[in-house]
Amino acid sequence: MKTRMNRIFREDGRTFILAMDHGTGLEVLPALNNTGAIIKEARENGVDALICTYGIQKNYSKEIGKVATIVRVDGGPTNLGPEGVYTRDLLEVKEALRLGADGVVCMGFPGSPDEVNSMKQLESFIAQGEEWNVPVVAEMLPMGWNGSEWSPERLTFVSRVGAEYGADIVKTQYTGDKESFKKLVDGCYVPVVILGGPGGGAERELLTAIRDSLDAGGSGVAIGRSIWKHENPGAYCRAIAKVVHEDASVDEAMKEFE
Repeated sequence: MKTRMNRIFREDGRTFILAMDHGTGLEVLPALNNTGAIIKEARENGVDALICTYGIQKNYSKEIGKVATIVRVDGGPTNLGPEGVYTRDLLEVKEALRLGADGVVCMGFPGSPDEVNSMKQLESFIAQGEEWNVPVVAEMLPMGWNGSEWSPERLTFVSRVGAEYGADIVKTQYTGDKESFKKLVDGCYVPVVILGGPGGGAERELLTAIRDSLDAGGSGVAIGRSIWKHENPGAYCRAIAKVVHEDASVDEAMKEFE
């Protein structure tokens, strides 16, 4: 387990994860028409790990290279499916391990209509992770997908729930300010990484959230659409890596876009 965690996190205890697991349910085209090229560009510009689907892990091993991989083991409805907050098992942890994954990721939806099933799945994946010595990232979101329900208090609560269930890493939404995020981190005794949201936002805004989350004790980021929808993914990766691993200021990181 420790060896795999050390592949995900650098010696500074932080990680920069590129998230590319959206394609099992969301529309990712044309942004990910050239998936391999984006993975290669991210690898060459500071990304430590990749959250990906089973299909990406299976088909892009050359482009992934030595970057750590965290495979999505659950999934929800597609854009064409019925609305609702629910997930299902996509594969077992040992199947991800067989392909060379260093970790797995699954959702946790406390407070949602599907809470019982969601938390049962989380429990199962964590048990499998313990059996196979594979770190489990719990993506903890209160009430489900609706961001309007994600108050700092609820985010703090569900992050602690993820740790109590035995997750090795908690991935969740940034609370919006350093003071409330410090309370979240202080209440969660495993590393916390923040997610990046739907993408399309201003670079400075996201870099500021990353900087503030780290200052409050966060352990890194898992950013997806903001990077691979960007006109210059490599520059965005370099900017984020500077903040995460070089303790750069937002102004220093913004120079990567010049």
